[in-house]
Amino acid sequence: MEITCGSAVLAAEEHGSGTPDVLLIHAGVTDQRSWASVVDALPEHRCLTYDMRGYGRTTYEPEDGWSPVDDAVAVLDGYDVGSAVVIGCSMGGRAALDLALTHPERVRALVLIGSAVSGAPELELEPGLEDLEKRYDAAYEADDHDALNALEAEIWLDGPFHPGRVTGPARDLFLDMNRIALDAPDPGKRRDDVDAWQDAASIAVPTLVMVGEHDLDHTQGGAVHLAATIPGARLVELPGVAHLPHLERDPLTLREIVGFVAEI
Repeated sequence: MEITCGSAVLAAEEHGSGTPDVLLIHAGVTDQRSWASVVDALPEHRCLTYDMRGYGRTTYEPEDGWSPVDDAVAVLDGYDVGSAVVIGCSMGGRAALDLALTHPERVRALVLIGSAVSGAPELELEPGLEDLEKRYDAAYEADDHDALNALEAEIWLDGPFHPGRVTGPARDLFLDMNRIALDAPDPGKRRDDVDAWQDAASIAVPTLVMVGEHDLDHTQGGAVHLAATIPGARLVELPGVAHLPHLERDPLTLREIVGFVAEI
């Protein structure tokens, strides 16, 4: 389905049937294809996926003041879904959190995987990543998308201290999805809807927080903060994976999601 929101035409897909409905919001280095393992694991639920602005097959004109929250609401409206279990990874987790805070009636429960958080402290890389940071900065200054793609796979797919850990179809798909994102035009200045770092305590839905063992310290700290701040939230640490455990089809990640959704 194509769903219009502001200047964007969002490429969205519906998978399966059954309630509760599940909305999946992808990370900032992937697109909706990254959710295939989760969709496969939830055959008794209607799962909605879509490409955010700057990703996959979604098209748009630059638009200052656009909001990932508005886009998520447009997808829910497009499929006539009043409320859903919302699963988000990284940047998609930030959108899921902001959606839960600004439109609580649309969110039945939250699953946050390596989530970014609006209002969080700025990223500071842990010791030992100085060379990686220099290589990344050099590739960025040179506008070398091939090098940036390889480096972002090292950071987000492998985990920054485990280069080359993930191989095969998962790596090939990451490089394809992220290259589209690197080459995409700027969608415009995003609107800030809320400060989830400050306001997470007001979230009143069941929440599962997950983070990979090999993810950045910054992301792991954000997961600990969310689990400690959101009332009743549960934190699951995922051994042997990094920022995108579902892309790796990590069995523990999928079991936790299936069990959590079954309880809603």
